[in-house]
Amino acid sequence: MTDLLRRIEDIVAPTIVGMGFELVRVALSRGGTLQIMIEPANGGPMDVEQCAVVSRALSAVLDVEDPITDAYTLEVSSPGIDRPLTRAKDYTRWAGHIARLETTLPVEGRRRFKGTLLGLEDGVVRLRLDDGKEAGVPLDAVSRAKLELTDRLIEEHRLAAEGARQTH
Repeated sequence: MTDLLRRIEDIVAPTIVGMGFELVRVALSRGGTLQIMIEPANGGPMDVEQCAVVSRALSAVLDVEDPITDAYTLEVSSPGIDRPLTRAKDYTRWAGHIARLETTLPVEGRRRFKGTLLGLEDGVVRLRLDDGKEAGVPLDAVSRAKLELTDRLIEEHRLAAEGARQTH
C-alpha cells in the first residue's frame, strides 16, 4: 500500500466506522477512480442507498483534507459476494470457502494458489489445494486474494440477506 493510500485510509476510516461500517479496501486506479470498499460492521447486507450516504459523507471529508492533487472520481461500493480478502480477519471469517491468492514472490515454487481457506495461523494463510495437499502462504507475501464464486458462497450470502430482512 502506498503512502497516499495509507493517508486516505487514515482520513476516511473514522467517518466510515462512525457510520457503522468497516473499511475493506482503498484503491486508486490509473484512470483516477478512488474506490473505497465498505461493509456494515454488523455483517448485514449492503444496499445502494447506504453506499450513497457514505459517499456523500466521505466526499465532504476528502474535500476538506484534499489528499489527492489530481482530479478523481469517488466510488463507494460493497465488496460483493466474490469479495477481495484484504484484512487478516477475512481469512478466518471466510474459512471453508474457496479462494484464489497471488503472491509478490514465489512461495513453494509458485505465485498463484487456489483452494479451500483453512484460516490464518501465525501470519500464514492455510489452504487445502484442489489436489488435497495443504499450502501455507505468508500473509505478507499475498498481493491479491479473493473468494471464488461458488453455490455455497451464494447460498450463505442469500441466507444472511434473508436474516437481515427479518430483523428489520
